[in-house]
Amino acid sequence: MPTQPSPLTPRERLVVALDVPSAREALALADQLAGRVGMLKVGLELFCSEGPAFVRELQARVPVFLDLKLHDIPNTVRRAMEAVLRLDPRLVNVHAQGGPAMLEAAVEAVRAHRAAGGRTELLAVTVLTSLDREALAALGHAAQPDELALAYAKLAHQAGCGGVVCSAWEAAAIRDACGEGFHRLTPGIRPTGSAHQDQARVMTPAQAVASGSTWLVVGRPITHAPDPAAAAEAIVAEIQA
Repeated sequence: MPTQPSPLTPRERLVVALDVPSAREALALADQLAGRVGMLKVGLELFCSEGPAFVRELQARVPVFLDLKLHDIPNTVRRAMEAVLRLDPRLVNVHAQGGPAMLEAAVEAVRAHRAAGGRTELLAVTVLTSLDREALAALGHAAQPDELALAYAKLAHQAGCGGVVCSAWEAAAIRDACGEGFHRLTPGIRPTGSAHQDQARVMTPAQAVASGSTWLVVGRPITHAPDPAAAAEAIVAEIQA
């Protein structure tokens, strides 16, 4: 379900990963970051520990990207997606590895939700940014990460997804293959001078935007900073520059 591209401000491009263990810490960060970032990312750990009520409370402060990476048989994913969509997150995702039928089941659920007035857009995960060529080879993939990501992106585009989660290193090729309106959300973003930590394929915010990223996900460089609000503002300034 690709949408027409609309200009995003540097602030709207920034998605902060809430890599914290509790609702109390997450909501405290949300209060500091409200108005300074475009979205907050809630992953499996936080969602499983705090649940849907927490997501509703968080969305009263900042729009949410619900990063659940659903991956199961088509009927199970459709039903799970219908349950998730009751929260009306700004973004939600599934694994492109689930195949065409699973992607289409998720797309059907999201289309029905949007037809009823919902705002959620569906993304498909291509290749996790923690995986490099050696890791993929250990999993039985002969392709390079960028080749596999592009193949998964084309599959998601054909199924009707609104975009993909990919490395910024693949964003330009995916944009060229699937169109500007097919979004690219890119984790593995590290401000200039930051440690890479557990990410194998990273870029700075300015590099990522120049390479075709729609949204940039930043976690620990903001959430673990002495002043998260100031860290977020510095990254927004780096995007703008």
